Amino acid sequence: MTALVEVTNLAKTFDVSAPWLNRVIERQPRKLVHAVDGISFAIQRGQTLALVGESGCGKSTVARLLVGLYGPTRGEVVFDGRNTAQTLASPDARKLRKRMQMIFQDPYASLNPRWKVRDIVGEPLREHGLAMTEAALEAKVAELLRSVGMGAADMEKFPHQFSGGQRQRISIARALATEPEFLICDEPTSALDVSVQAQVLNIMKDLQRQRGLTYLFISHNLAVVRHVADQVGVMYLGRLVELSDRKTLFAAPRHPYTRMLLDAIPDIAMTGRQRTPVQGEVPNPLQPPTGCSFHPRCPHANARCKSERPEMTVFDGIRIACHGVTEGRI
Repeated sequence: MTALVEVTNLAKTFDVSAPWLNRVIERQPRKLVHAVDGISFAIQRGQTLALVGESGCGKSTVARLLVGLYGPTRGEVVFDGRNTAQTLASPDARKLRKRMQMIFQDPYASLNPRWKVRDIVGEPLREHGLAMTEAALEAKVAELLRSVGMGAADMEKFPHQFSGGQRQRISIARALATEPEFLICDEPTSALDVSVQAQVLNIMKDLQRQRGLTYLFISHNLAVVRHVADQVGVMYLGRLVELSDRKTLFAAPRHPYTRMLLDAIPDIAMTGRQRTPVQGEVPNPLQPPTGCSFHPRCPHANARCKSERPEMTVFDGIRIACHGVTEGRI
């Protein structure tokens, strides 16, 4: 199996300092946020990699780096054998944008309220020259809407006439307009009710089977991830701490943070197993802890964890960054 997307040592740093004059007067240093701090992963064709973690851990920044909305501070993203930053700066940029699309988190904010659905879904078709006449455009938009479980008559309506779940379906139809190979889904169901979440996820799984799509699925909801992912990467404060296939991660999580996240899922089956609620808060990213960034919240932390940052290593068939696991303490 060949990897469609390969990410190597990807990092993004944001300068959130006060204006220069304020810093001089108040004698303040520059403030930098390491939103993504050297992560690496690969996604095989036709598969789904899910990135999970608490809010503020850098998941959405990874999504924007992959589609080129942000430029990386260091590292690279390779799509189908070519560096995306170089491709986006070349005449082939339009071809690349056609092959990868993004579904945004909030269906209430990502659709233009003044446009009809025909124009929203039809915009990529016009932009990429995929529908040369108005009749062809209407036929293609109707086909796309039907593919996500909506009717052709819906193209004459405005976004405010739809529910959240229907709006997200319109977003998916728009993303599919250019017939992409790779879809980046940034928490596509987090703004929806649980019953509607299931409908949208089933549509996405059906589309993946029919079209051979590759997904990067970003979520903070592990119950959703269990339904859609082939591989799961757990992020904490801009870094990957564990990366393994879905069955291994849910059956035998190794990293203490992964265990905390899994223990936070309601135990509907009432198995009676011991549970540890997620404790503490995510540290201030402007002043991250020394050593392992998770050590202030970790019940297994020792002196080495507080002083030395663990590197991502292969251990028992999974990739993990944890001194406790590699030393056999956990």
